[in-house]
Amino acid sequence: MAFGRFDHSTTPRPEPLGGINVTPLVDVMLVLVVIFILAAPVLAASLRVRLPQAQGTAPATPATPEQALALTVDAQGDLWVDGAALDEVQLRERLAALAAAHPQAELQLRADAAVPYGRVVAVMGWAHAAGLERIGFVAEPAAPAR
Repeated sequence: MAFGRFDHSTTPRPEPLGGINVTPLVDVMLVLVVIFILAAPVLAASLRVRLPQAQGTAPATPATPEQALALTVDAQGDLWVDGAALDEVQLRERLAALAAAHPQAELQLRADAAVPYGRVVAVMGWAHAAGLERIGFVAEPAAPAR
């Protein structure tokens, strides 16, 4: 071996690899898929309700969870409490338990504008039969007149 010279021997050198290693890319993509699968139920849990508009409405004052029950009736007439769907029997039991524990508790009723009036009246009747006398109707403030 001489200094200053390149070795031009006849032994073949290995060629550099021309391909791209996609294994790290696949690993990252699989991790992202798992994250989206785990996060999808949390994102889908929000309940969209188009509240009716009324003039003179004030922003709702947050009540303590022991003193109020936020009930949402969506456009299909389904009943929701704390993000969980309830049937009529479960809702009646929940209302009775709230009235027994806190007689002055308030039912905060958020009904979609498309819900038939009869469904809202039925829910009000169940609350009254359970012993709840305070019902708050949640509405959006009306747009100011121009």
